[in-house]
Amino acid sequence: MLVSVTASPARLVTVEELLETAKGVTNMALAHEIVVTGDFRINAVELAEGSLEKRVKEIVHKAFWDCLSVQLSEEPPTYDHAIKLVGEIKETLLSFLLPGHTRLRNQITEVLDLELIKQEAENGALDISKLAEFIIGMMGILCAPARDEEVKKLKGIKEIVPLFRAIFSVLDLMKVDMANFAISSIRPHLMQQSVEYERRKFQEVLERQPNSLDFATQWLEEATNDLLTQKYKHALPAGGGAAGSGDAPLLTPVSVQNFAYLKLLKWDHFQRPFPETVLMDQSRFQELQLQLEQLAVLGAVLLVTFSTAAPGISGHADFAEKLKMMVKTLLTDMHLPSFHLEDALVSIGEKVCLEVSSCLSLCGSSPFSVAKETVLKGQIQALASPDDPIRRIMESRIFTFLETYLASGHQKPLPTVPGGLGPIQKELEEVAVKFVRLVNYNKMVFCPYYDAILSKLLLRS
Repeated sequence: MLVSVTASPARLVTVEELLETAKGVTNMALAHEIVVTGDFRINAVELAEGSLEKRVKEIVHKAFWDCLSVQLSEEPPTYDHAIKLVGEIKETLLSFLLPGHTRLRNQITEVLDLELIKQEAENGALDISKLAEFIIGMMGILCAPARDEEVKKLKGIKEIVPLFRAIFSVLDLMKVDMANFAISSIRPHLMQQSVEYERRKFQEVLERQPNSLDFATQWLEEATNDLLTQKYKHALPAGGGAAGSGDAPLLTPVSVQNFAYLKLLKWDHFQRPFPETVLMDQSRFQELQLQLEQLAVLGAVLLVTFSTAAPGISGHADFAEKLKMMVKTLLTDMHLPSFHLEDALVSIGEKVCLEVSSCLSLCGSSPFSVAKETVLKGQIQALASPDDPIRRIMESRIFTFLETYLASGHQKPLPTVPGGLGPIQKELEEVAVKFVRLVNYNKMVFCPYYDAILSKLLLRS
């Protein structure tokens, strides 16, 4: 079967090709996720409470365990189901072993010898409790430290059916632990392979659709023009010159790319197409953009509070942290369409004034006057506008920090945060690390294409 696809030049592809492409994209997306997400982890699947899938699973499992219970209650007991379970447990335990675990492999193979176990069952000599004891002991040796408590609890279960159910539950958790261990082990090797793989896949797309770099070209061209005209001199720092200076920036491929990536943190995702080369990370850039908007408001609230309140109040670490966490909590849903920043800031203003008054009272300082309260509430409410001067200052300093960190080549320690950002330094650094990791990986994959585009753009400028 042939399917027509929009391409330049137009061509026909088979369903098999489409399926293979979909598989390749899925594999690429998974590898990409592992590489760019520093704390990537696989989690055990939890079916939604009351869902059809969960009900079906519970019914099937209950039927299985009921059958096992009936078999073991017979006189003499029937061990068909139990032996199958032991076989599954044996394979799972063996899958946890590394090549050097020869002694453990021999132990598991010897004790969980299914043929021998069947013979013992037929002769009425099978001690299922002894097998379970060996299995639990082996799980204790092979599990991650975080699972020690779960394994320890198994020893307290005396009935065979509940014990086997619990064993399988803990083994499922151990499988997740093993998968995460494998991921952390292969990440360094996956990085280089993933770079080459993604670049090759993109090249294949580019050969089928030569216009697949149009939006990326526009993005880099716009960044180049903005740097040349210093259009956003006060909103985003120029990569090649001092932020806020009147000097013409020195345009280099690196400075243009850095500036272009910063622009992605102010992107209009609803009105503008995203550059093709960063499309796989669009949701990540959106998330970072929302986090930075929240940080700008949070930082601005703290800045006006500490400026308006009595001198030295920001020096009380416990109070400053408590105030930050309170405001941060009230801004948690800022990314939701139903969230109204104006209303939230009214509430924040009220609570901040109460906290400031309480702190001043405890410190024995002069009371927070009604006039100062009114001024502080007004300043906090004014932050609802993106054009508020204090909010714009916070945004500018945040982007200055990100630009400096990006230009430093991800060196440690991180650059010193600009003035006024101290209270949100921890949160800002966390966002910066994620942002720079994304940018550096994207550069590794697509640098040949960016260099080719920029060599023409910079030659013209």
